[in-house]
Amino acid sequence: MDKIFEATLFNRNKLLTILESCSDEQLNFVPKNFNNSIIWNIGHVLVTEQLLVYRLSGLELKIEESYVNMLRKGTSPLQDFTSSQIQYIKENLIRTVEITRKDYQSNLFRSYQSYPTSTGIVLNNVDEALQFNAFHEGIHLGVVLSLIKLTQKI
Repeated sequence: MDKIFEATLFNRNKLLTILESCSDEQLNFVPKNFNNSIIWNIGHVLVTEQLLVYRLSGLELKIEESYVNMLRKGTSPLQDFTSSQIQYIKENLIRTVEITRKDYQSNLFRSYQSYPTSTGIVLNNVDEALQFNAFHEGIHLGVVLSLIKLTQKI
């Protein structure tokens, strides 16, 4: 599982670099024919990892519940994210992966509620959740990279 954490941290560091290099206006911009923004996609990966790994293991999330309601699957930004919300996402991108790695190494994840993803893949344990999460985050990194090209015009 070390490679899964390595890949996830690589992805999160790329997303953090993007967060630090874009203005709030760029982060919040939703281009025509898109449903969400750069910041929504980055926040969504933060929330999804917590739901797939912690919630489905019956454990307390390491982020505030209000972010789950804003960023879970099926949501889209109803308003611009504030500077403090963007800062919260920045502060938790790396921190949550490090906590998850530590908790995994400590065998904290003892039970798991099976979950059928929207791709049709059924997750049956935390190992499968972590592997799927790395795949999911890669998809959203690709979306973010596409959105960056569209926001360079604003």
